Amino acid sequence: MIHRRNFCKALATAPAVLATPALLRSAFADEVSSIVVVSQHGLPYLPLMTMDTLKLVEKHAGKLGVGSLKPEYKTLGGTQSLIDALLSGQMNFGVTGVPGLATLWDKTAGTPQEVRALSAVQSMPFMLVTNREAIKTIKDFNEHDKIALPSVKTSSQAICLQMAAAKEWGQDQYAKLDPLTITRPHPDAATSVMSKATEVNSHYSVAPYYYYELATPGVHNVLKSYDTLGGPATNGVMLMTKKFRDANPKVTSAVYAALSEAEEFINKNPGEAAQIYIKTTNEKRSSQAEMIKFIADPDNVWTTTPQQTMTFANFMHKVGTMKRLPASWKDMYMPECHELKGA
Repeated sequence: MIHRRNFCKALATAPAVLATPALLRSAFADEVSSIVVVSQHGLPYLPLMTMDTLKLVEKHAGKLGVGSLKPEYKTLGGTQSLIDALLSGQMNFGVTGVPGLATLWDKTAGTPQEVRALSAVQSMPFMLVTNREAIKTIKDFNEHDKIALPSVKTSSQAICLQMAAAKEWGQDQYAKLDPLTITRPHPDAATSVMSKATEVNSHYSVAPYYYYELATPGVHNVLKSYDTLGGPATNGVMLMTKKFRDANPKVTSAVYAALSEAEEFINKNPGEAAQIYIKTTNEKRSSQAEMIKFIADPDNVWTTTPQQTMTFANFMHKVGTMKRLPASWKDMYMPECHELKGA
């Protein structure tokens, strides 16, 4: 479960990243004049990089009469610090997984700080990789193994691992692998697995890191999240509070339009999108040609349409980590995306 005191501790570790006030209001309008948008590490956050590079929020805000809006894009290394930034008002929008959304919606629904998602950000798989040759399936993990996740118990990877354990050993054993998990940012976890220099020998990884890990001799794949979930699933959603949306409808619409345009741009211009990723992240390992292959991988779906939201919610409700079950995926998303054929 996510606890408020853990949020505060996580937020305290990143004061410089979140120093910019998030709720400065314009003297010429009723809506905010600046917003903070927070993401994490990896290719799943390419749509936000595209929004930033192409100034898409500014473009759409201007069309709606909010010409002075200044978005600021920040990166954090873990789920808990991002969530606390949202709850404390230090950010307005942030990308995390569906389980993080489900947990926050469950805790805040009906309150002034109700958390929902503006939309999905993409659908991409996670890959559970390891450098230990003897591990062929999750049954082969033992007490000597360490599986790195962006956040234990609460991240999408953590919940997917629980789903896999429930399928393998029974519903009452869903947490069987939890003691083996450890919180690490994706770049650090990938380095550990490839170098074999730390206690972390396995990583439930995202792109582009699993591409690099699987290209490393001695590293192989154990499990793909799509296999556990039964198909493509939303990897990230754009979190925000209902209070912010209600007070800033034009800004919210501008962000949604910007995200939608970013997805369209990535699908139509993978070469330019690859350049954006390389420049934004200072990527040294991949060439543009290789990054294009990653972006165009059929497993990676650049869309704002939610997928498998209820798969996560149903599981979390069944095992007791989510008390209330939404009637549909729309309960956890803002009206802006309700016209989409989500799931």
